[in-house]
Amino acid sequence: MRALLEIELDTQTANRAVADGAIMARFNQIMADLKPEAAYAFARHGRRCQIVVVDVPDEAAVVAICEPFWLEFNAHIDMHICMTPDDLREGLGRVGRRAT
Repeated sequence: MRALLEIELDTQTANRAVADGAIMARFNQIMADLKPEAAYAFARHGRRCQIVVVDVPDEAAVVAICEPFWLEFNAHIDMHICMTPDDLREGLGRVGRRAT
């Protein structure tokens, strides 16, 4: 299934990674492991953030997906299961007609 991650890096942790020059190597390794469908970086409320869309093959994969961001950047992560328009159509097709 597809999930959208909203990732907000802890500022102090990220600042140290920027200062020691390690932030891109750490981030690139995480992205190489995740193989995201899409990834975007932006600032939100003065903090470094990313939105990343990944495949979640099963519930146990959540640990492998989130843990690197927690360990490397003390990040706050919101994970949302999301759908393509085709997924939505299929899901709505599974909903039986309800009496109104």
